[in-house]
Amino acid sequence: MDKVHHITPEKEMNVSQLVEQMKDSGFGARNLGQASLIFKEMLGDKDCRIFLGVAGAMVPGGMKKIIIDMINGGRISALVTTGATLTHDMIEALGESHYQCDFWDDGDFQDKGYDRMHNVFMKSEVYEILEKFFIGNWQKFQEAKNITTFLRKIGELLSDKEESILRICYEKNIPIFCPGIADSGIGLMVWGRLMEGRKIEIDAFDDMKEIIDLAWSSEKNGVIYVGGGVPKNFIQQSLQFSKGATYGIQITTDRAESGGSSGAPLSEGISWGKMKKSGKFVDVFCDATIALPLLWMSVK
Repeated sequence: MDKVHHITPEKEMNVSQLVEQMKDSGFGARNLGQASLIFKEMLGDKDCRIFLGVAGAMVPGGMKKIIIDMINGGRISALVTTGATLTHDMIEALGESHYQCDFWDDGDFQDKGYDRMHNVFMKSEVYEILEKFFIGNWQKFQEAKNITTFLRKIGELLSDKEESILRICYEKNIPIFCPGIADSGIGLMVWGRLMEGRKIEIDAFDDMKEIIDLAWSSEKNGVIYVGGGVPKNFIQQSLQFSKGATYGIQITTDRAESGGSSGAPLSEGISWGKMKKSGKFVDVFCDATIALPLLWMSVK
């Protein structure tokens, strides 16, 4: 039996040293510490292809640069995310911002044209800026034949002067998969152009071949899920018809009892063939805006 080790504060302790101690403590702290160990092993395994799934409002929550840094230095092979994540990323890439709020009246916010996400808000007028971008570049999107190439074109068109998830994935040639793109501000922008009579032909199912090919052609697969939801399930189903994941980390606040993907423990994926029986995986039940920076900085 291994004893619980108490975290010992030290004056010059860095994040990596703190999380290293967490692995021998208890409860959620130990899970985060174990996630760091699995992440380090995943990064060190050159045969492993890493899939990153990002759900939730991570850009408004201040996690954009963490995600960009992971893509820059974390050997990420594919990003699967929500249309909302990419919409908020575009908003900032086009020069707009998200703002802090500690007190609010939602009726007053509506009158002022502010859209709130917990203790963060943005100006409703950002959609006018998005609309100008899509109208001005519509002809260039005709080259896109599926969602991945459509998003790659957006990344290409965004300025390299502003840090952006879409832009860095374009520069690094990392595919972005977004199966629920219609459920977002970007989706609304495309729908608006279609209502104007403009044309675009995008095969929403074609991306499945590419992500399944990525899962099939690797020696091993590793997954990191921030939130869960559609991004998690899209990756999981590609693993179901390939090799399953050898490594896995999930950060979530959801519970399993509702039967949803976001609360399902990674071990449940063994029954589907999505996770290997011999795999190493851990569920970290924590707000991702707390756990993700600690996790990444502990392995960087």
